[in-house]
Amino acid sequence: QVRLVESGGGLVQPGGSLRLACTASGFTFRDYTMSWYRQGPGKERELVGHISAVGEATNYADSVKGRFTISRDNDKNTVYLQMNSLKPDDTAAYYCHFMGAGSSWGRGTQVTVSS
Repeated sequence: QVRLVESGGGLVQPGGSLRLACTASGFTFRDYTMSWYRQGPGKERELVGHISAVGEATNYADSVKGRFTISRDNDKNTVYLQMNSLKPDDTAAYYCHFMGAGSSWGRGTQVTVSS
């Protein structure tokens, strides 16, 4: 059974940093591109970025480029989202995703950026 579990969310002041983690199980993690999405209050879910199966390629939404970094540890079946220079507009639930036989999502972790 595919399982994605996000962690690391919380409350942070503007300009601060957080690192999210998504631990996967139930599939061959190292074979798949992994993605991070987010959904802010009253907004549609949007792609934050993704990382290729062996981590050699990443891509980011313009809104987070230069501030967020996605990495992965295939030995730990974990993908990370390092978020720096956080802004109030980054407030959202953050979700881990991959597309295998079907579309699989974690339950999300809440990030709130506020002073």
